[in-house]
Amino acid sequence: MSLLKQHKKTVLIILVLLITMGISLSFALKKDETVAKLNGEAISKDELYSELVAQYGAATVDKIISDKIVAAEAKKQKVSVKASELTNEIEKLKASYGGEDAFNQALESKNTTLAFLKQDLKNYLTVKKLLEPEITITDEEMKTYFDENKDSFAKAEQIKASHILVADEKTANEVLQKLNDGGDFAKLAKEYSTDDSTKDSGGDLGYFAKGTMVTEFDDAAFGLAVNQVSKPVKTKYGYHIIKVEAKKEAQEANYNDSKDKIKATLLDQKIESEYTTWLEAKKKNYKIENTLEEA
Repeated sequence: MSLLKQHKKTVLIILVLLITMGISLSFALKKDETVAKLNGEAISKDELYSELVAQYGAATVDKIISDKIVAAEAKKQKVSVKASELTNEIEKLKASYGGEDAFNQALESKNTTLAFLKQDLKNYLTVKKLLEPEITITDEEMKTYFDENKDSFAKAEQIKASHILVADEKTANEVLQKLNDGGDFAKLAKEYSTDDSTKDSGGDLGYFAKGTMVTEFDDAAFGLAVNQVSKPVKTKYGYHIIKVEAKKEAQEANYNDSKDKIKATLLDQKIESEYTTWLEAKKKNYKIENTLEEA
């Protein structure tokens, strides 16, 4: 199914809009409306539409049909996705990418938008609610998954740190002297740091495991005691003054502590593997005509 993986390329986004508008759009487009020119020869919107339909039309229409079947089945079973549920899932995705900025960059790199992601996510959560009552996950399956993926459930040592990033060593030493004289780390971060993503929060980087940051930063940060401040650390980004706020010790994988996560993972896997069978069975209850597919 991979509903969440279907981040549409620009042409597919355009195509969905065109097809959703229906046949009336073809009448609205004038043949002499030009989208590009090659050596003065015009490429019309009609030509663009025909090319998109020829390459992607049948598959895209089939996806729209599938989405409509899911919506119809959800209505029959009185299944809905609350706005709060959608917001919660979006926040989880942002956290998994390491924050809102990284999340937005990921959307941009995939040529998609938050609005399209939300729609895909809403479709997936709807399918999940429809299929979940039909899915069984046994203790044996969960234990097997844990044994085969034990490393992923272990927790590495983590530290919570803040930093002040500056362009040169002279400025870094100036900041360090002010800290040694009793200056407030958070205030100096706001004043000096060139890291726009953390300076307003006092340079807070949150918790991170070893290997997350560049090597020079990692080595220095994990060598500090809680509340200790580093000397200037040079990386490709500039010079950092690092302060460790707290530490979390490494923890071995524990089955009981991991059960909820394992069950959620197995549920997602089963929904993805069983969705196609479920959809094909539901299609038999609807009169479907996809003329593009037939062509």
